[in-house]
Amino acid sequence: MKVAKKRVYRSLIRQKQAGETRTRIISAARKLLEERGYAGMTMEAVARKAGVAVATVYAIFGSKTGIVSAILDAARFGSQYQDLVREAMQTADPRARLKFAARIPRRIYESESSVMDLLRGAKAVAPNLAFAEAERDCQRYDSQKGLVQYLVQTRSLRPGLTMERARDILWTLTSRDVYRMLVGERGWTAQEYEDWLSEAIVERLIG
Repeated sequence: MKVAKKRVYRSLIRQKQAGETRTRIISAARKLLEERGYAGMTMEAVARKAGVAVATVYAIFGSKTGIVSAILDAARFGSQYQDLVREAMQTADPRARLKFAARIPRRIYESESSVMDLLRGAKAVAPNLAFAEAERDCQRYDSQKGLVQYLVQTRSLRPGLTMERARDILWTLTSRDVYRMLVGERGWTAQEYEDWLSEAIVERLIG
């Protein structure tokens, strides 16, 4: 029994160390991206700045694109994002909960904008990153299923609207392209985007 406990303890220590190493590498890569741009953020430079072996960086992230994806995720899904998700899950009123479906995308897209600015012009990363972002879009579609199910369970879903169609509408309205067009191209403020999105989601899904 004592041996089993020691193994579990050692396993937890290794997991903690692995997490700390991953965080250190992401932080080092982000600083290099800011200082030298995408071209200067080589795997070797990241390893030196993080104080780890190059093989460790490859083992954890696989490629520069993998590191960029991790940097974006760190910006998107930090503590503020986690707080919003917890608050949304604790909100019982369907209309109030739907408003978080607008607040959370705003938080994500605002947070990632600084990294996207650093990557602007980095054509080498574009194809692979586009593929990774397409996967994120699929994950976003899957993650929104619970919210639509909640509307069904509380009998709040707009009459005549199927669950599948509701998911399609929510997924489309909260897409990055909508944020890019309104905020990036048309000059809306992030707050104006959130207000409009909140009203649009409630109107289309509840009515």
